Amino acid sequence: MDPGGQIDMQQLLAAAQQMQDQLMNAQQELAEAVVEGSAAGGLVKAKVNGQGDLVDLIISPAAIDASDPAETAQTIADLVLAAVRDANRAAGELQQEKMGPLASGIGALGGAGDVPGLSDIPGIGDVPGQPHGGEPRGSGDLRG
Repeated sequence: MDPGGQIDMQQLLAAAQQMQDQLMNAQQELAEAVVEGSAAGGLVKAKVNGQGDLVDLIISPAAIDASDPAETAQTIADLVLAAVRDANRAAGELQQEKMGPLASGIGALGGAGDVPGLSDIPGIGDVPGQPHGGEPRGSGDLRG
């Protein structure tokens, strides 16, 4: 705080810009990352990007039983669902890894969390009557 009891707006704006840059970088990394999930020991593999979009699906010929096409079709459908769910789980973990530290600091201005620079600003988190007592809100879990 400056001598008049005001938060230094230059420091606050610089910290907000730094947080925005970090958020954009993390989002770009997620868009470029690809994670894989599988089912039935790898008979079906699904690849999703870090945002959870399906980008590839591989079904091994060994998963196909030509003698029972109806059963094979249902089995493959089940395996595809399982592989996609596994890949989305991995994408969720990646999102938490990349975005979790940023999300923990986004709460009210009373909580600097792990955002570099915000904790250095005098007055953030130590203003009497500040809601949330300087603690980040929520769990930071982006998967809901």
